[in-house]
Amino acid sequence: MNGKVYLVGAGPGDPGLITLKGKECIAAANVIVYDFLAAKELLKYASPDAEQIYAGKQGGDHTLTQDQINALLVEKGLQGHTVTRLKGGDPFIFGRGGEEIEALVAAGIPFEIVPGVTSAIAAPAYAGIPLTHRQFTSSVTFITGHEDPNKTESMLNWDALAGTGGTLVFFMGVKNLPQITERLIGCGMSPETPAALVRWGTTPLQQTVTGTLATIRENVENAGLKPPCIIVVGHVVDLREKMQWFESRPLFGRRIVVTRARKQASDLVEQLSALGAECLEYPAIEIVAPGDITPLDTAIGNIGIYDWLVFTSVNGVDIFFSRLACLGRDTRTLANLKTAAIGPATAARMRSFGLNADILPENFRAESVVAAFRNEAVAGKRILLPRAAEARPVLPVELSKMGAVVDEIAAYQTICDASAADPLIERLRSRTVDMVTFTSSSTVTNFKSLLPADEFENLIAGVKIAAIGPITADTARENGFRVDVEAGEYTIPGLCEAILDYYRNV
Repeated sequence: MNGKVYLVGAGPGDPGLITLKGKECIAAANVIVYDFLAAKELLKYASPDAEQIYAGKQGGDHTLTQDQINALLVEKGLQGHTVTRLKGGDPFIFGRGGEEIEALVAAGIPFEIVPGVTSAIAAPAYAGIPLTHRQFTSSVTFITGHEDPNKTESMLNWDALAGTGGTLVFFMGVKNLPQITERLIGCGMSPETPAALVRWGTTPLQQTVTGTLATIRENVENAGLKPPCIIVVGHVVDLREKMQWFESRPLFGRRIVVTRARKQASDLVEQLSALGAECLEYPAIEIVAPGDITPLDTAIGNIGIYDWLVFTSVNGVDIFFSRLACLGRDTRTLANLKTAAIGPATAARMRSFGLNADILPENFRAESVVAAFRNEAVAGKRILLPRAAEARPVLPVELSKMGAVVDEIAAYQTICDASAADPLIERLRSRTVDMVTFTSSSTVTNFKSLLPADEFENLIAGVKIAAIGPITADTARENGFRVDVEAGEYTIPGLCEAILDYYRNV
């Protein structure tokens, strides 16, 4: 039986602009064929078993020709696959989606169309340019800028375009910008008509150049603007001066490396991205099971002997409750225990499992947990401490000094993740990193281990370092990093606020 092909508009670049239906199609596919302009971040929604095929077309450099793409979709469909064809923007707005559907129709393969947010609308919006405004214009025209305006058989009516009085939006027109402006002026449009080019609209690389039909060519050349760009012509461009917002965000243009484990990075990435930063995810660590899970299972099996359960990380909470469930138990088993959490994120994760923290220290580090326990009668009490195998010894040592019996159990371990080492090193060599963030001592030591020792000083020269707290900051200094930012509150929001304060003052 034939499969089915979903032609999905991936949106203009910001992965947050994918539609819910588009996201569902990515998750359901066992074959994904994606373009150069489709945000690669969207592939995280794909099934781990899905075949991913890059079919990008960039400035004349075609991985696959359009005919080859058509044939590929037909081949995968005839093989019975569920195929998601992920196309930048909207499939039917200069996306050649119609040609792909014609090939599927000819082969008798079922298909669905999932519209996407076209860059013609999104890029100007992110640049602060409304395409319509009742004081300026009530019409918009989308035009290909890829057609050669000098050819005698042009399909475009330049007289009509120049006379619409509305907003004109050209796709893929950077190379032909001189001819476009000359044709419009030659057909009667005022040379003083405002114009703008938006490059990589809706992404952290967005760049906007404005001018008039008479000046925009020179302005673009001076700015060194290259494809892909959207060209906007019309008086609505003047509204950018008071409506621009995306490029005005406080961290816009800052390229910040996130070294957290991939599964943990989302909170930090989302918060920095919301502030305008371009987040570069190069995880330095990976969270894995300990060499032997038996001690944790044994402790859970004997949970009734404990008086306290202490969590020092979200990872510890997740793994503890995962093992609890595997052993056929739930939160009711913990009814007679008192609990402690090292910080608000850990406490929040405990609450998600129906468990409140009896102790939550003001400062989120092991020493603060120890201080909080000084108000508790722990002498002779038994404390279960499931945490990282390589965690600092402060907490169990100090609790033992108070007379507690502490069972420190390795619930997980952090190992070096070298999967992104090569692109990270190239980024550092090319001086396209502004800041590196460290959220634990293990991210520091493992990050450094990824860098060639003989290049270390050169690679980090000029790169700012941000640490989530004093322990992480001290580890960074011990490893040869100069710490520029140290969070006052040892949380992800606290780290983001400290980074924001730093860049506000530089």
